[in-house]
Amino acid sequence: MKLDQIDRKVLEILQSNAKITNAQLSKEIGLSPAPTLERVKKLEQHNIIKSYHAQLDRENVGLGVTTFIQVTLTGHKKDVTDMFVRKINEVAEIIECHHITGSGDFLLKAISKDIASYQRLLLERINEIEEVASTQTMVILSTFKESKVLPIPY
Repeated sequence: MKLDQIDRKVLEILQSNAKITNAQLSKEIGLSPAPTLERVKKLEQHNIIKSYHAQLDRENVGLGVTTFIQVTLTGHKKDVTDMFVRKINEVAEIIECHHITGSGDFLLKAISKDIASYQRLLLERINEIEEVASTQTMVILSTFKESKVLPIPY
């Protein structure tokens, strides 16, 4: 699907405020409500808009520690990778899992209540996965930018 200027504006607005009403969205993009709704539906049908959800404040829900964990696997065969991914998808505290290049094989982003909870996660869940050869943790001290708005290319 080719995105025009109005589509880009719709996506920018919805990424910042998914609760906006169709009437308000139509005012902001300069179209009447019916064509605005049609554009949003088309973006949803083409899977450009995948979902709508609430963004929570991690600390206010009791998740004070965020970490990145670089994981090196025991091997690089497809079955090893597939098994690791299947097992890591069962761990709720892992909120992102990326297959990477470089010295490690995967980069995980994890959230925990506190350091003790993180230590249990690492020792009792992640390091117990048979396919994990080693891990290296980076604790996030501060976050200065964390955008949920994707820059849409022209």
